Amino acid sequence: MAGGGAAPPPKQEELQPHPVKDQLPSVFFCITSPPPWPEAIILGFQHYIVMLGTSVIIPSALVPQMGGGNEEKARVIQTLLFVAGINTLCQSFFGTRLPAVMGGSYTVVAPTISIIMAGRYSNETDPHQKFLRTMRGTQGALIIASTIQIILGFSGLWRNVVRFLSPLSAVPLISLAGFGLYELGFPGVAKCVEIGLPEIILMLIFSQYLPHAIHVAKPVFDRFSVIFTIAIVWLYAYILTASGAYKNARTKTQVHCRVDRSGLISGAPWINVPYPFQWGAPTFDAGECFAMMMASFIALVESTGTFIAVSRYASATMIPPSVLGRGIGWQGIGTLLGAFFGTANGTAVSVENAGLLALTHVGSRRVVQISAGFMIFFSILGKFGAIFASIPLPIFAALYCIFFAYIGACGLSFLQFCNLNSFRTKFILGFSLFMGLSVPQYFNEYTSVAGYGPVHTGARWFNDMINVPFSSKPFVAVLVAFFLDNTIQRRDTAVRRDRGYHWWDKFRSFKTDSRSEEFYSLPFNLNKFFPSV
Repeated sequence: MAGGGAAPPPKQEELQPHPVKDQLPSVFFCITSPPPWPEAIILGFQHYIVMLGTSVIIPSALVPQMGGGNEEKARVIQTLLFVAGINTLCQSFFGTRLPAVMGGSYTVVAPTISIIMAGRYSNETDPHQKFLRTMRGTQGALIIASTIQIILGFSGLWRNVVRFLSPLSAVPLISLAGFGLYELGFPGVAKCVEIGLPEIILMLIFSQYLPHAIHVAKPVFDRFSVIFTIAIVWLYAYILTASGAYKNARTKTQVHCRVDRSGLISGAPWINVPYPFQWGAPTFDAGECFAMMMASFIALVESTGTFIAVSRYASATMIPPSVLGRGIGWQGIGTLLGAFFGTANGTAVSVENAGLLALTHVGSRRVVQISAGFMIFFSILGKFGAIFASIPLPIFAALYCIFFAYIGACGLSFLQFCNLNSFRTKFILGFSLFMGLSVPQYFNEYTSVAGYGPVHTGARWFNDMINVPFSSKPFVAVLVAFFLDNTIQRRDTAVRRDRGYHWWDKFRSFKTDSRSEEFYSLPFNLNKFFPSV
């Protein structure tokens, strides 16, 4: 080469990481920007349909054990929907003001079963009387348990706890709030695979492939994929039922696959308005109240993670701790309302509806308020609501495979605020996720084999107080992550940045960032009544 010098190396394109985002982009309608009314109504109805899954699964598991038949089961489902509608409206107006649907809590199921199995109900020969007595016992326990959420929320205690939450310790909580519900996903699909599997495949086609294959002016296939696919698969299930495909099948298969085996349509009244203490006056037992209080606390922790996921998918900023405490307080009021009306269950943020926000890219508060209207309306018109509630449960399980995955992925997305090249980050993240899966697996396996949990004393309430929290994957994971993250080299400035704590500094006070006031301010000038905000 002329000049004898070495040629300079070819210039390479500089690689840049994706920038960190306080708010999630690509959301069409955020909290304060509602879609047009016709579209909002359809989206609200879609949230109602998705919410039906939990509202049917929990009473269907509990009411028969309580001694109730199809009529009692239908009324409990109606009551659960009615209370869920009221709680969703309260949460959207006075709580966090996020588009969060408030539904039933799976965490409360275990202590409820303990109440059902209590010795004082075993001598009751009349099934209906046994149902009434166990329902009243459950109501009494839930009334006391609701005080945990109300006190921690409105007193500011939970706000002070959440202030120490960093993006790193939030990742296991949010991720396992979604991934931890895997038992409700494909195992439910497999109970009737010829219905559940087509629902998963059609959801993938409608939500992920058709929008890119067929170009339309407005997003239709992905935004309304739940309605499209449920209508198709439900019709397909009806054809299978009518053609006699399950005529000689096992009873269990018929219950999961046939569209006429739920018993809800025949058991539901035409018109029924739920009212407080419709099952009679609540009864109280100290041990059961303590066990239910622990379950209420676990539901509070799990809902905290789901609230954060909802804020992310609604394109809002991180929830200020004071607003999160306010939302937990209103969750406690929701649990109290459920106890008064007799839902046999507590209140928690619906994880599946949070996943629906991600699927539709619509995080509008108005849409969720409309869905609450559908819940109340169809809970009063019993027969019409029972028609939608009789959708085969494997269809809902197929939807869960997608919605729960979205919430789990939302938790992982907060790793963008953390330094993943730090060994401290890797240890806390990996150890908390592993223990969050491994410890509950041990407790659940032990229970399935022995019929009782690892903690087995003569006091059933004490057993539940230990077994229930350590059977919760999000609780175990966040307990480990929160402790390690706030004790290992906490005061090191570099570590503070590694754990992403500095990214949430501006959201730890309500008035530090103007966006917090835009998203979370109370309506009707009610902020002056909440000095913590």
